[in-house]
Amino acid sequence: GGFTAVDRLSLEVPEGSVFGLLGPNGAGKTTTIRMSMGIILPDSGSISVLGRPLDGKTKEMIGYLPEERGLYRKMKVLDVLVFMGEIRGLAPSDARGRSLGWLERLGLSDWAGTAVEDLSKGMQQKIQFVATVLHDPSLLILDEPFSGLDPINQDLLEEIVRDLHARGTTILFSTHLMDQAERLCERVCLISRARKVL
Repeated sequence: GGFTAVDRLSLEVPEGSVFGLLGPNGAGKTTTIRMSMGIILPDSGSISVLGRPLDGKTKEMIGYLPEERGLYRKMKVLDVLVFMGEIRGLAPSDARGRSLGWLERLGLSDWAGTAVEDLSKGMQQKIQFVATVLHDPSLLILDEPFSGLDPINQDLLEEIVRDLHARGTTILFSTHLMDQAERLCERVCLISRARKVL
C-alpha cells in the first residue's frame, strides 16, 4: 500500500567485520535482511552480497538465522541438525560430527536424542543457531539472535559470535539494543522509520 518499509537505504558491510543493523522495532531491519537474502525483492536499487549479485552459489556461503524461529518440532535434535547440514552441502558423517561438537559446546549433548518440541524455547533457539553456523558460512546474518535468551545463554552466543569473527566470518546482525551493538559491533547502521539515520 502506501507504507514504505525501507526508504533509499544505502550501506556497505566490510568483509570480516561485525556490523550491526540497529533500530527500534518496525524500523525496517528485518525487511532489509530479507531483501539481502532474496526473500523479498526491492522495488528499486540493487543488492550485492559477498561482492556479487545474490544467486544460489552465494546463498551457499551464507548462514541466515531469521527472526522467526522454525525447526521440525517432531524430529530429534541431532537428526534436525544433520538434515540441516546436508541441505547445506555437508556429507552426513561430517554434519553429524560437527553437530555433536556444537551440541557439546552449547551444553546440549544430553538432548541430542530429544524431540525438538520437548526443548525449552531458549534451547530451540540455540539449536537453530547451530543449524545456521554448521556449514561454516563466510557471511552470517542474524536477525535479533539474542532475543528471548537468558543472560547466560546471551553471553554464550555473544562469545561464539566473537570467535567466528576472529576466524574471519563477516557478521551482520540486527538488534534494537544499543548496549549489545556497542559490545559486539565494529560498525553500525542506525535505521529509524525506514531511513538510515547514521
